[in-house]
Amino acid sequence: MPPFDSARFTLWVPQLLCAVFLAILFLQSGLDKVVDWKGNLGWLTGHFSKSPLKGVVTPMLAVITLMELASGALSAVGAVMLLVNGNPFIAYLGAVLSALSLLALFFGQRMAKEYAGAAVLVPYFVVTLAGVYLLRLA
Repeated sequence: MPPFDSARFTLWVPQLLCAVFLAILFLQSGLDKVVDWKGNLGWLTGHFSKSPLKGVVTPMLAVITLMELASGALSAVGAVMLLVNGNPFIAYLGAVLSALSLLALFFGQRMAKEYAGAAVLVPYFVVTLAGVYLLRLA
């Protein structure tokens, strides 16, 4: 952690907050998919039943689950690294993978013609892009 009265501290705080936000977002979402795999699969099968993706719901769920867990884990480890030694690199990787995860989710929502659900992802994507930018500045 940089000294409170340093210019570096001003950048470090939003970096840490973004990393923690993404860790919470994606660990919760990914773990929910693991814990309630059947429920998520059933819901998504119906969600994509009239879309071109209807035949690939199971592999899509597996891929997005892995992406979310990896995004959350990298962000969590990155937050710890920011706390321990101020190094933002792992958190940066977590933010980049988080952005890719959100793009995958956004693509799925658009393909399912769930436009309101796609719109809900936009603020998350904006925060994630801010994290990518802030974490790269160090």
